[in-house]
Amino acid sequence: MSADWARPVVHWEIEAHDPERQRAFYRDLFNWDIGDGPIMNIAAGLGGPEPGPGGHIRQGDTPGVRLFVQVRDINASLSRASELGGTVLSEPFDVPGGPTIASISDPEGNPLVLVQQ
Repeated sequence: MSADWARPVVHWEIEAHDPERQRAFYRDLFNWDIGDGPIMNIAAGLGGPEPGPGGHIRQGDTPGVRLFVQVRDINASLSRASELGGTVLSEPFDVPGGPTIASISDPEGNPLVLVQQ
C-alpha cells in the first residue's frame, strides 16, 4: 500500500427529532447563522482552519451527529470499511447538484458519510 494523505472532514450534519429546537439551541449556544427549510444550512465558522467545513440540521428518526469524510475512491473505501468491521448502509449515489456519497457505520454503529473527492 502506498503512502496516502489523511482524509479531511468535509461536512457534518445534526439529525434531530425536533430540528427547530435544535436550530435554536445551536444558534444560541454558538452564535451560528442557521438557514430555514427542511435542510437548515450552517456556514463554516470564522476563526478556525480556513475554510472550515459547514454543516446543516435536518429532521430525522435517528438523532445524532454525522461526519462527512472525503475519500479518493468511494467504492474502494466502502470495501475497506467492510473489511475493517464497518457496515455499508447505502451504496454510492449522486446528490443533485453535488457530490457522490455513500453511508457506512463504524464497528460501534456510529454513522459516517463518505464523499467522493
